[in-house]
Amino acid sequence: MNDFEQQYLPEAYRPLSPWAYFGLSILYAVPFVGWIFLIAHAVASRNINKRNYARSFFCIYILAAILILLLSFAGLRLDLSQFAVPM
Repeated sequence: MNDFEQQYLPEAYRPLSPWAYFGLSILYAVPFVGWIFLIAHAVASRNINKRNYARSFFCIYILAAILILLLSFAGLRLDLSQFAVPM
């Protein structure tokens, strides 16, 4: 898309540059501050591309948290089984 076409696009539909995606990835990876920006962009960003990218990043965080919880519970169950008293 050239500059002439981008000039007439509404702000909500303007594409993000690859550097914007790179910068947002670094920002969202920062603990606490990045997560606040992630939630703010996922809910209230005026640019649709930025909002959808933040939502996808948020979904990845949720899936990673669920996977970590499942693996930790599975590991805890296996770890406690070795202390069982034989009958």
